[in-house]
Amino acid sequence: MATFSETVRYIVRGGPPTDGIPERVLAEIRARENTSERLISWIQLAIVLFFTSLYAIAPRAEGSEGFNFVPVALGLYFTFTVLRLALSYRYELPEWFLLLSIGADIALLVGLIFSFHIQYGQHPTFYLKTPTLMYVFIFIGLRALRFDPRFVLTTGLVAVTGWIGLVGYAVISDMDRMRVTRNYVEYLTGNSILIGAELDKTMVILTVTILLSVALYRGRAMLFASIRDNAAAADLKRFFSPEVAASITNAENSLQAGEGTVRDAAILYIDVRGFTKTSSSIAPEAVIAVLAAYQDRAVEVISAHGGRVDKFLGDGVLATFGAVEPSQTYAADAIRAARALADTFAEDTGAMIEAGWPGPFRIGVAVAAGPVTVGVVGSKSRLEFTVIGDAVNRAAKLEDANKAEHSTALTDCTTLDLARAQGYLGADVETRPQREVIGMNRPLDLAVLA
Repeated sequence: MATFSETVRYIVRGGPPTDGIPERVLAEIRARENTSERLISWIQLAIVLFFTSLYAIAPRAEGSEGFNFVPVALGLYFTFTVLRLALSYRYELPEWFLLLSIGADIALLVGLIFSFHIQYGQHPTFYLKTPTLMYVFIFIGLRALRFDPRFVLTTGLVAVTGWIGLVGYAVISDMDRMRVTRNYVEYLTGNSILIGAELDKTMVILTVTILLSVALYRGRAMLFASIRDNAAAADLKRFFSPEVAASITNAENSLQAGEGTVRDAAILYIDVRGFTKTSSSIAPEAVIAVLAAYQDRAVEVISAHGGRVDKFLGDGVLATFGAVEPSQTYAADAIRAARALADTFAEDTGAMIEAGWPGPFRIGVAVAAGPVTVGVVGSKSRLEFTVIGDAVNRAAKLEDANKAEHSTALTDCTTLDLARAQGYLGADVETRPQREVIGMNRPLDLAVLA
């Protein structure tokens, strides 16, 4: 737990330290603060218009003396507020400008309160009883929208300083007509000052300021953690499908290895022909560029047919259909995706050649369907979300069998029949019954998709 001195230091600094927070997270925090500043500017504009309306309808005292500076103050504040609002949409307002804005807020409030004894021709003690002081809490609360305790603390301290100045002026002004009293009735009905009452107001402003500052410090720490977690969750969605990421981030309890669900699903496996040999003859940066172009296109096709990439295995891609979320057409979708992948890379490999691939870009695709276990594997310190089952192994073996069968896309006849039962209406395919597949303990009836 932070000590009192650390808490005070953090409040003065604006919250918890930013050491170790990624720049992109800090950028998100700054973006939210800029949005808050625009909201503050709009509220300030509403306040000055409200004050102007009140001033316009307030009765004037006959025969009052002295220069009435209220219209000038309102006009200057209105101009400053409009300028602040315009700048907030174009730039990130610097801290010195925000402090100047706080000064302008409190100066307007103090000026309006001070004007009462001029406007109504009364002794300065008259303005000590005005309820306009209550607006100070609006200005203090307004700074809380930024979730930065420094500005709340600054507003409260400036407000207290302004109020003490008003009380001091009333005390030293025209002493023959004013006196300090301890009588509350005399304080309310005459030109007297009740020191206890003014101390109460000062203490209330200070207490609200301090409490709100401490609350904002704690809230800002939570804001930092929340934005950091949101950024991590957003990054997580780039490593997993949206459904998997949501199941991880929205889990009621911490995920543990060994948790899983059995579902009927289809597994699609892709591999690049001759990748290991060819990649050893081209520059490493070209290898990465080719992989990026190939994987980007493959993921696009898989996603278009309702599949979700489970993992990238070097130049291999393992995708699932109906595993993460139940589907009634998982086999049919996977077969359509396999044929689309074969057609895509047969017709257009320009991106891969442009990235540095030296010749024709060929792939192998395979699909297998059956019950799989979808869940978490690993250790306490390292978990992985994956699919396990015969269909996964069969898809990998069938993809490798493309080489022996001189095909681009393969499936087994059982999976093809299931796909047709689920609505697949693709063209007739060549079937090859009772083919030996390396790694399988019995022959399979194969269907050549491409």
